[in-house]
Parts: sequence; C-alpha cells; structure tokens
Amino acid sequence: MAAQLSTAEINDYREIFPNDDPAQAVLAILDKNNGSFDDSLNEIYSEKFGSLPEMPEGKSLLQITLKQLREEVCGNEGFCAQVSDYNKNPRSVPLLTGLIVSLVGVAATNSFPLERAIATVVVLYILKIGLNVFCEYTEPSAKDASSRRIPDD
Repeated sequence: MAAQLSTAEINDYREIFPNDDPAQAVLAILDKNNGSFDDSLNEIYSEKFGSLPEMPEGKSLLQITLKQLREEVCGNEGFCAQVSDYNKNPRSVPLLTGLIVSLVGVAATNSFPLERAIATVVVLYILKIGLNVFCEYTEPSAKDASSRRIPDD
C-alpha cells in the first residue's frame, strides 16, 4: 500500500499551518484525495500546469519527482539536519515552513524548479515515511545505474 496521510494527520498539519493559505490549499487537496500523495500531486500539477507530463510506463509523477530530488535531498547535510530538527519538535511552524522553503531552494540550486505546493507534498511525504526510508527507497537500483554508464570503447 502506498504511503498516505490519515485524516487525523491532515488535521494536525492544518493546526500547524493555521494562517498559511498555500499550505491549507495543499492540505485540502490531500484531504479530498484521502491523503494520497500520488493523487494529490497529480491534481496540484494539473492545476498549476494544465496537464500531466507523459510518464514512463508503471511510473507516477510522485515517483519521478522523488527520484529527481533524492540525490539533492539525501546528499544535503543542511536539509537532513532540518528534518532531524523538525522531528524533534513536530509542531513547529517555522521548522516545517523552513523545510518546504529549503526543499524549493535545494531543488532550484540543482536546476530543478519546484513549485511550493509540490514541495509541500514532497516534504509531507518525506516526514511520513522518514528521511532514511526516503533516501533508501528512492535510491537508483544497480540496473538503473548500469543503464546510465558510458560504454567502454
């Protein structure tokens, strides 16, 4: 079963972000989609950009996005430290907002423009499954890595 937020978790985040309209909009979409990160990300992307890009067979927009962000996020000590700080104080609005802003910045630094609503979904996903699981789960397989090798002459 894919990771998703429960109604109680969505309501907890609503309390953390009482005055943050963009975050509340993301939470409303998550609630409407029964906490599904995949469905919510698809909806947000469609609202922002019109339609979903064509995905490789068997892959979702969330999987592709997470794969693209893994190296930047998992290799970024500052972001990892922020996740750790937030996990120690999970009701902190500044820490959670900082994670979202940091993800947008990390992505932009690595030429991967990331809209704030999409970053919010990704951060909530990472917090749900845990950073270590995220970094391990989205790590490219040996098969994927070998397909990117430059052949020897």
